[in-house]
Amino acid sequence: MFAFIEGKVCDKSGGALVLLAGGVGYQLTCSMQTLQKAPAMGETMRCYTYFSVREDAVELFGFATREEKDLFLRLTAVSGVGPKLALGLLGAMSLHDLQLAIVMDDVNTLSRAPGIGKKTAQRIALELRDKIRQEDISRVTGGGDSVPMTPGDSVSLALEALISLGYSPQEARAALGKVKGQSDQTEELISLALRAMTQM
Repeated sequence: MFAFIEGKVCDKSGGALVLLAGGVGYQLTCSMQTLQKAPAMGETMRCYTYFSVREDAVELFGFATREEKDLFLRLTAVSGVGPKLALGLLGAMSLHDLQLAIVMDDVNTLSRAPGIGKKTAQRIALELRDKIRQEDISRVTGGGDSVPMTPGDSVSLALEALISLGYSPQEARAALGKVKGQSDQTEELISLALRAMTQM
């Protein structure tokens, strides 16, 4: 219904943001990440929105970025994860860390978010890790560098995954260089490279 709302920030408290646009004050339920990114009162902000109509509630959700909105929609598509839990996850860590936890099946990190138990965390990782890889990791570009994809090339796939998770092409290549030859499985290469990065 609404792609985004752009207006002046009138209030940001209690997990909600109020934007004044066209003479109307829109109350947007937001994650802590979005609230922290909101500018000072009276300044203009664009929020990407999702309008939710349920039997027990009608709510307008706001997100500072399209990426946050997309991940929110993916999270709420998981069985047992409603808008409140999804916002709790988005507010508990950065998008980068949340995507990384899902891709790496890091149940302990996911379950640190408010209201997320280990069973729910396992379900989120199980249902979303492949979707994130297929939808988010499609092409590698960064700093003018491009990496051609070769079907079945686990190193290229691992490089794509690392860059899509926020690492620079240089960092990703360096980490993969350190673990070269240790595995021919994409998932294991990603895990090994991430461990190598903590030691770099």
